[in-house]
Amino acid sequence: MFTGIVEDTGTVRARTETDDGLRLRIGVDGFDDLHHGQSISVSGVCLTVEEYGSDDDATDAGGDWFAVFLASETVAKTYLGDVAEGDAVNVERAMPADGRFDGHVVQGHVDTVAEVRGIERVGEDWRFTFAIPEGHGDYLVDKGSVTLDGISLTVAEKRDGEFDVAIIPTTYDLTTLSEKSVGDPVHLEVDVIAKYVENMLDGYA
Repeated sequence: MFTGIVEDTGTVRARTETDDGLRLRIGVDGFDDLHHGQSISVSGVCLTVEEYGSDDDATDAGGDWFAVFLASETVAKTYLGDVAEGDAVNVERAMPADGRFDGHVVQGHVDTVAEVRGIERVGEDWRFTFAIPEGHGDYLVDKGSVTLDGISLTVAEKRDGEFDVAIIPTTYDLTTLSEKSVGDPVHLEVDVIAKYVENMLDGYA
């Protein structure tokens, strides 16, 4: 499980396409506990560390890069299949059981890909507008939680077919949102609590 509090903006160092999917090597800033089999969020997509290493060969205690494999289904349902060498991605390690819970419950199970509709500077902050993909509007509510590219955010306003989020300077500077333009894709994960409520109430109309 993740919290949506991005730890680092990693950089895609290499991508290798295979018959079964795609392998990415991602550079990070000195993660000290990388290990084989570890769950890690890459722009909101929960993946598994296959390999890891360090530029100074100190591979026994974390490192400066890790490699993940994306199965064909993951490639089809996310935009990670389109990333290129040099592209930035948001990275978060799974939350430890005794860790501080600063965001909200994020599974890393992307529901759909949304599109940036607008970007506006408002004082020191930013206001981003995103399209609501068909079939996902009921899971978004004003002041509710939403995950975009692995970032825990709050819906500032929901309208017909789109919603806004307010971005503070720290979030803008430390995540890939600063590199987004109108028309760009983002991974959207709705609040899992809404899904459970819908499932429990199914048939009780």
